[in-house]
Amino acid sequence: MVIPLRNQAPDGREPAGPLRFSTVWNQEQPPIADARQAVRTLLAQAGHSPEHRACQDAQLVVSELVTNAHRHAPGPGGLELEVSPDAALLRITVRDSSPQRPELREHDARRIGGHGLRLVTRLCAQLHTVALETGKQVVAHLHLHGPSPDRTQPDPG
Repeated sequence: MVIPLRNQAPDGREPAGPLRFSTVWNQEQPPIADARQAVRTLLAQAGHSPEHRACQDAQLVVSELVTNAHRHAPGPGGLELEVSPDAALLRITVRDSSPQRPELREHDARRIGGHGLRLVTRLCAQLHTVALETGKQVVAHLHLHGPSPDRTQPDPG
C-alpha cells in the first residue's frame, strides 16, 4: 500500500509544511525499486534533481535500510520519508518486526556483504534506532543542501 502525502504551495512558493511519503509491506518482498522511485519523486517535488548527489545518496540509504528490514525481520514493514519545509533535510524511517538493533560490523574488505550499514552511517548526519512494542524503527537524517556538518560515527543503536 502506497500513501503519498504532500503539502505543496499552489503558487510555487516554499511549501507550508514538509513533503511526505509512506508505504507498508507484508511478508512478501518489499518494494525496494518503488521505494527508490518514491525518494526520487519526493526529492524532485522538493526541487532536487535526480542527478544531484544527495538524491542518489538518499536512494542508496533507502535501499539499504529497506533491504535490511526485509532480510533480518520477518513480517510486515514500513517506510516513511519526510523532506523538511526548506528542502534541506530528508528523514527516512524504516519500521520492521524485529526488536534486534542493527549491528555495525567491523570493516573487512574481503567480506562479501555486511557493508550497507557502514555506508548508511557515512552518508547520514544522524542514524538511530527506536524500540517499538512490535519491533523497531530505524531513523536516518540525510542533509540535502551544502556540506554536512562534521560526521562523527553515528550510533546505530
